[in-house]
Amino acid sequence: MKLYEPSVIKDISNRYDFRLSRSLGQNFITDGSVIDGIVVGAGITEEDLVIEIGPGIGVLTARAAASAGRVVAVEIDGKLIPVLKETLAGYDNIRIVNSDILKTDIKGIIEEEAARGFKGPVKIIGNLPYYITTPIIMKLLEEDVPAESITVMMQKEVADRIRSGPGSRAYGAISVAVQYYCSVEEIMKVSREVFIPRPKVDSAVLKLTVREKPSAEPADKKAFFSCVRAAFGQRRKTLLNSLTGYLDLSKGEIGAVLDEAGIDSRRRAETLSIEEFSRISDRAVELAKNK
Repeated sequence: MKLYEPSVIKDISNRYDFRLSRSLGQNFITDGSVIDGIVVGAGITEEDLVIEIGPGIGVLTARAAASAGRVVAVEIDGKLIPVLKETLAGYDNIRIVNSDILKTDIKGIIEEEAARGFKGPVKIIGNLPYYITTPIIMKLLEEDVPAESITVMMQKEVADRIRSGPGSRAYGAISVAVQYYCSVEEIMKVSREVFIPRPKVDSAVLKLTVREKPSAEPADKKAFFSCVRAAFGQRRKTLLNSLTGYLDLSKGEIGAVLDEAGIDSRRRAETLSIEEFSRISDRAVELAKNK
């Protein structure tokens, strides 16, 4: 039985009287090559502890379990738990957790698996609900979840923003935030035609490989991200204008900060590298402390 086949999905839905929830962003993949691509792209091996976000009926879960040492599947929808227990019954290396990933203690899950004797490298995978893609990714990164990589499917537009660099129209605060923590690789593009129900947009799979050290080392990480948000919050304005008020600094003080950082005050946020944002925030923090 191939769980990704439309006839199988329909049969399971009928037997369990299950209907896909639009509010939870549920879309099931019907193309086995996409499933294989995620697992291969993630580089899953028998030594790995895989945490899957949103397993659905277990299509990706089963494929991951065939390669991984251990899989923990975190599913928010309680109606899918009995489905998963059926579809994954043939695997003894899968643990199903009924929980909202945004409220889940992922570090705690990893510690529990270690206590049970499984201490392999951690890799995170999933087909993310479009409406909470960014909150999920930022939760994983900001909470310093000890994962080697995060390989996930998302709306193509979001994927394009995450992997864009300075000078691109898609480059924004999320680009800086993710690339601060990770290197980003696009594994594949995925057509909207391979989902049930069919979404309105195409998708892409990104692999985020967590850096040993962030791509910049600002003196104050909180101030750094505040600087990024302030600059992109008014991205059509020059830095001199968009950053005025950042750390309660006046326009004149921001001008001095930019001069000291070697940044032309007429530039806009979308032209700045992560290292340049770090230089600006460091000098702004120093000036604010000495006011």
